[in-house]
Amino acid sequence: MTTATPTATAPRPSATQDVADPVRVAVPAAGITADLLPLTVDADNVLVPPPYGEAGWWRAGPEPGEPGAAVIAGHLDNADGPDVFYRLAEVEAGDEIVVTRADGSEAVFRVVDVGQYPQDAFPTESVYAAPADHPVLRLITCGGDYDRDLGRYRDNVVVFAEADTVP
Repeated sequence: MTTATPTATAPRPSATQDVADPVRVAVPAAGITADLLPLTVDADNVLVPPPYGEAGWWRAGPEPGEPGAAVIAGHLDNADGPDVFYRLAEVEAGDEIVVTRADGSEAVFRVVDVGQYPQDAFPTESVYAAPADHPVLRLITCGGDYDRDLGRYRDNVVVFAEADTVP
């Protein structure tokens, strides 16, 4: 999975807006549930994917529920078969996404759009940049055709969601 990140780190909310780190994401309509690990970027400023079997959240950005764009990534599949975000492309507008935090609180989001984008034309600004006055969530996985020569999928699937309820 290859997803570019913005060159500048997303603005962090003030201490009064901090929420606990996310530990689990669920998309009930698609049967998706995955544990979350913090993710960083590599030397090329590309988000490093989580290990197979888990999803991860972009640690340099807002936690889900804080103002700004929180980003969660997971694999579509692996050599053994489907992985945590295998059914992400089935998600539709209106579906609920629940992010559970380390303190047991939850942030609930509603899907507003789902898109598939070539990796060489990834919508970095639309994914990582968002108004700093309210929380949004982006879920990312691979999609499209698998390119055996490159050893990766050609596209990314991105789910765009807005805060529904955030305590």
